[in-house]
Amino acid sequence: MNRILQFLAFIFLWASFATAQTATVTRNANLYPHPSSDDESITKLTKGAEVRLVEPDSTNRYYHVRTSDGLTGYTYARFLKVQPGSDMSSPPAPSPTPGLNGGTDTTGAPVPLLAKGHSVDWWFVFKLNSGVFPGCGGTAVQACIFGGEVQVQKWKSPVSQQFVFASSESPALQQGSNCLGDTTGDPVGATFEEVYDGSFSYVVWNDQFYQDPKVAGCGDSCSAPWGHSKGMVAWNDAGEGLVMQVTTPDWPGAGSKEHPRMQHGNILGCTKDNDIEVSQHFFALRLKKDDLMKVLTALQNASVVTDAKNVQVVKLGGPADVQALAAHLGVKSGSSSITQTTLSSGVQLISKPSHLNVPPWQMVSVVLGGVSLRTATWWTNPAIDSTTSDTKIDCWDSSLANPGAVAIATTGQWEDKIFGLKGGPSPNSNHAKIGVSTSGDHHFAIFGDMNQQGSISGKCSSSQNGRGGLFYVIDDATLANSVQNLIKGDTAPTQ
Repeated sequence: MNRILQFLAFIFLWASFATAQTATVTRNANLYPHPSSDDESITKLTKGAEVRLVEPDSTNRYYHVRTSDGLTGYTYARFLKVQPGSDMSSPPAPSPTPGLNGGTDTTGAPVPLLAKGHSVDWWFVFKLNSGVFPGCGGTAVQACIFGGEVQVQKWKSPVSQQFVFASSESPALQQGSNCLGDTTGDPVGATFEEVYDGSFSYVVWNDQFYQDPKVAGCGDSCSAPWGHSKGMVAWNDAGEGLVMQVTTPDWPGAGSKEHPRMQHGNILGCTKDNDIEVSQHFFALRLKKDDLMKVLTALQNASVVTDAKNVQVVKLGGPADVQALAAHLGVKSGSSSITQTTLSSGVQLISKPSHLNVPPWQMVSVVLGGVSLRTATWWTNPAIDSTTSDTKIDCWDSSLANPGAVAIATTGQWEDKIFGLKGGPSPNSNHAKIGVSTSGDHHFAIFGDMNQQGSISGKCSSSQNGRGGLFYVIDDATLANSVQNLIKGDTAPTQ
């Protein structure tokens, strides 16, 4: 049945392509995100340039077009000379979609991609900060392929889209190229494009949407007891898909080009908030249907911020039980219980609820058997210093055992360059939330939503203690050693 549906979908896509029309720009014109000149333009279209019509008919006297660079938007119909589409009497043979580790993926599901057409089980990306690694890789330049304008001039602050990455195919960190997120040749851009330009079901959540979309009771951000979590999950009709964890405020803010953001761009470097000045991290994981159910349950437990009634961030489809869980997201949970589960990939998923008022990374240590950890997060006031296994933690829960030591990394290194890992407004700062185990028989690499901020005594609901979030844990020696080397350096004082 899946193969039949895939073939029919292919025929439909071919038919759409066969009847597509191109147009020539007859005078210099603007490309807008919506069929109106009220918005700021995405880019300029020069006279003589060719574009392809996304839709055959104009809307409010504007055509919906795609440029040769892959940008989509609207331009005034009077400034286009439309040509008839190519005549294709028979469809070409469909190409297989590369799957796991470069194999063939026949599921028709969205999957983590290292680049367009190159899927893996999981990938991890660490975006380097602008203080030490400014700009993009090689000669790449910034672009807004999912709408918006490059914001560097408005921000008037340094930016970096250089990155390192690892994957299930090659778990040791390596240097990436391009501008992270701005192309379909990097993990973030390729994976997001697959969902954004596709027709999958999805949920986007972010406690810092910057009012696009607007969330009732929140301004630019949503505070406790909302979860401190950001990301996207997408799936096909069978409930198979992917989850992508991000640490970037203001991105993502829409799950489909059919329902774009109304005010902001929708990729790194093109949003209202400067997401690319300091370090960030991203993690994507392939999901089976049972995994998807577990992820949605974990998100619910963590009180993630979304709006199930707004198709910009939630599009429901697929199995009825999946839809039922997804429809209940965007509600504050009353839970005070940790959830822990192991997904089909072997990745562990931990969910901290907002009403469990304990320091988050000490909680992770306990869930993983009391192992010692080294972490790198947005470490700033109210900062939780490094702790040992003997540190008295008053903000604790009687159901939890004693945690191991939790060391706070304040500097890291890549290619013999030392960079900062503290939180703060400096370009040499960090907003990623990653960690590794430093004791025990396992080699855990941990990718989380939460900062080491809050309290071990006094006001126990302070900062991250009083918020929810998720942690993905991979037991892989090569990956863990690589991440440990990345965050090797100075350490915060012991509390």
